[in-house]
Amino acid sequence: EVQLVESGGGLVRPGGSLRLSCAATGITGDTYQIAWFRQAPGKGREGLVCIDIPFSNKNYAHWLEDRFTISSDNAKSTVYLQMDNLKPEDTAVYYCAARRGFGVFTLSESAYPYWGQGTQVTVSS
Repeated sequence: EVQLVESGGGLVRPGGSLRLSCAATGITGDTYQIAWFRQAPGKGREGLVCIDIPFSNKNYAHWLEDRFTISSDNAKSTVYLQMDNLKPEDTAVYYCAARRGFGVFTLSESAYPYWGQGTQVTVSS
């Protein structure tokens, strides 16, 4: 069974940085896409970026600024989201999600059957 656990969220001042981690179990020996989503208060969940495991091909939402960078450590089955120059509008619960397969990128929430519990990111002075 695939399980995802996010960590690394917290309170940060505008302009600061955070690195979120998504530790995955149950994906060894198969190909997966792992994506990061976020949900701000009162808004729907939006997809940010996804990465193929283990090939590391990436796809960012077209509107996403280059302040966000996805990476992976396949040996640890962990995907990271580096977030720099954070802004108050980045405040949200951040989720990682996984689905089997690779190569055909999607940031549609409904395409991902496996989800972590989320980690809160708050950007405030």
